[in-house]
Amino acid sequence: MTRPGKVVIVGGSSAGLATAEALRRQGYEGRLTLLDAERHLPYDRPPLSKQVLTGAWEPSRTQLRSQEHLASLEAEFIRAEPAVMCDAVERAVTTATGRVVRGDALVIATGLRPRILPDQEELAGVHVMRTLDDALALRSDLAAGRRLVVVGEGVLGAEIAASARGMGVEVTLAGFGSVLLGSQVGGRVGGFLTRLHTERGTDLRLGVAVEALTGSGGRVCGVRLASGEVLRADTVVVAIGARPATEWLEGSGLALGDGVECDAYCRAAPGVYAVGDTASWHHEGLDRRLRLENRTNATEQAQAVAANLLGAERPYTPTPYFWTDQHDAKLQVHGLPTPAAETHIAEGDPAQGRFVAVYRENGEVTGVLGWNMPKQARLLRQKHLVGPRNGQPTTTVRSAP
Repeated sequence: MTRPGKVVIVGGSSAGLATAEALRRQGYEGRLTLLDAERHLPYDRPPLSKQVLTGAWEPSRTQLRSQEHLASLEAEFIRAEPAVMCDAVERAVTTATGRVVRGDALVIATGLRPRILPDQEELAGVHVMRTLDDALALRSDLAAGRRLVVVGEGVLGAEIAASARGMGVEVTLAGFGSVLLGSQVGGRVGGFLTRLHTERGTDLRLGVAVEALTGSGGRVCGVRLASGEVLRADTVVVAIGARPATEWLEGSGLALGDGVECDAYCRAAPGVYAVGDTASWHHEGLDRRLRLENRTNATEQAQAVAANLLGAERPYTPTPYFWTDQHDAKLQVHGLPTPAAETHIAEGDPAQGRFVAVYRENGEVTGVLGWNMPKQARLLRQKHLVGPRNGQPTTTVRSAP
């Protein structure tokens, strides 16, 4: 494969920036352009729902790299210009200002767009959490109002609830699931997490759907549940998931399903790759299509995309991983545990707030979770989930049927 003379990366957050860095680190000397909708320099997203929201960090601390480091990449950075159109054959991207950026290779790293509730945008005081500006706006609202309702019982909703409780805010969390993070960590560990949040003062309304937001004078004042109960609120956060930001790719010639559909090499079309939250690719180790939404995957997939852009032709086969901090619990999840898996406490004791759980389905290990036991979880991951192949990590975790 001939090395591209110019690579255009659409999206300048962790996945896009990591791709540019990996290209330079692997010896690429051609031209680089990073096109980003954000006005800020590249920043880290995991701290937004925790340290930035609580005020423990100022925004500048989330910056991924210094100005000097970014300059050393010798790349063209185009900021505050969202992409609105793409021609995959020509590898040309059109921005909202009408600028057309072309490359010999194109990397799509546009991330996610939060899902919202009907009429959400018509009411003040209703927030999502995706960008630095989102986190700062919510922090400002929480300083003025003391009653927060979080809609969504997944990772993001639970993190926001924990952070707000730590700020002394009165928090109610509503979600359709029966426990917190049930779809990510299963009922048993989700039950432990639910108990932790209850003990820390969060009022939980689980197992019931949210029907609508209520407002007065253009500002939100409550959340109505399907049960008929109305939860009073000064501020509401909607954390009901996100979808890949691929609207601008409609008509591009690329296959769009749950994200940009790629092959095992993260390639969506000749000379076009996708990376990070927006990339759906065929995982050869699991023999299934996969899309991961986490910081670790963004960095690891960027290494693979950069190598394949430069001719490596190496399939991307990571062991899925994510982590979350809530109150004094740090959870690290390896593999693909599902609610259907049998959960066995392999080490430690949940009553002591330190344990490792192993997930099995049909006799196969599908995941390992550590609760304040990172080293032990990592060792069990290496035992059950990962084996070497040509010096590269490759998964042996079995996916659920």
